[in-house]
Amino acid sequence: MSHTSRRAFLRTLAGGAAASAITPRFLWAAPPLRLEEPLTAAVLGAGRQGRAILSELSKIDGLQIVAVCDPKESRRRSGLRRARGAEGFSDHRAALDKKPDLAFVATPSHLHKAVAGDALAADCHVYCEAPLATTVADCQALASAARESTRVFHTGMLGRTNPIYKLARSFVRGGAIRDITGLRAQHNRKTSWRAPANTPAEEAALNWRLDPTVSIGLEGEWGTHQFDVAHWFLGAYPTAVSGNGSIQMHRDGREVFDTVTLELAFPGERRLTYGATLANSFEDTYELFQGTMGTVKLAHTAGWLFKEADAATQGWEVYANRQHFHNEAGITLIADATKLAAQDKLKDGVGLPSPPLFYGLESFLKSVSEDAPVTCSADEGLRAAVVGIKAHEAVTSGTTVAIDPDLLKSRG
Repeated sequence: MSHTSRRAFLRTLAGGAAASAITPRFLWAAPPLRLEEPLTAAVLGAGRQGRAILSELSKIDGLQIVAVCDPKESRRRSGLRRARGAEGFSDHRAALDKKPDLAFVATPSHLHKAVAGDALAADCHVYCEAPLATTVADCQALASAARESTRVFHTGMLGRTNPIYKLARSFVRGGAIRDITGLRAQHNRKTSWRAPANTPAEEAALNWRLDPTVSIGLEGEWGTHQFDVAHWFLGAYPTAVSGNGSIQMHRDGREVFDTVTLELAFPGERRLTYGATLANSFEDTYELFQGTMGTVKLAHTAGWLFKEADAATQGWEVYANRQHFHNEAGITLIADATKLAAQDKLKDGVGLPSPPLFYGLESFLKSVSEDAPVTCSADEGLRAAVVGIKAHEAVTSGTTVAIDPDLLKSRG
């Protein structure tokens, strides 16, 4: 979108009982990433997320996976099927002995500090899944190690690299919905979080999310990502968080709650209400920003702008698809709509051509190979994780927990 057209769009975005799907124009013609210089990589952790990383990395020309690490043999084998020519390891330190240029850390969250720290010490550029770590001390230590390193460190906060979220943020920060009055987010996914295990050791290794001594729960594992979308859009961090939790479905002896609700207090008397559950999947996962002139709703691969009813009809609406959201007419906004309409391809412009994970990995690789700015640094990962950790404290205690701004600083 040109500066002029975007300015005109933001000037007139204000009304209508309709929703506009936000889709950036460059998505449909974006060429695959090709590295100018070949790079080697180790994927440390071959669980579900590690295997997803391997699948997305297979789309990158010039990247060779040389090591796949996971202590569980079946996961290691599954990972190796996605990385032709790679060697399998049960210990991440042995994998790092292969001297890869890059390390992708997808281990259990409480191991991030040790594994990502070892990768930095091995002179690797590091992509680390979020949350950065599960204790404030580990977050601060890892962020400091990243700052002291000459290598790129990227935290996998996928909202910040999602093209739809970036476009939506430009609208919100440009005044499209005017003053933000409320925020909501949720993560609903009916699942148990429990994997079958044959031994106590395997139980501990596979079901770490259900271990109250290391897990930071739904609010830390998922909330950290979603709270960070609010941080990024608002340019501010919460000052306090209150919450509570319960076990609504999975009464199997677990102590980690399967359902949580929270409220995060931001400067300017703005509040984010958050809910997450493993007992129901309705409406899945989304983030929502309410403003005095409209509302933005984001859901990974799509985004909508709901305009207030007193706004004038916009010129671009004549090219838009129309959908129904309950009792309201939804207008699908697609960049380059005129051109796509002429080609009868309007519907092809909706959504992301790749999973959000791909764009995070792509951003990291561009920082390494093209010296592009790091989209989500270890310091940003630190701040997001601290909020998630404090949210977990609030849920487990059932109280309001203040967030000391000093905790959001890396120890230099």
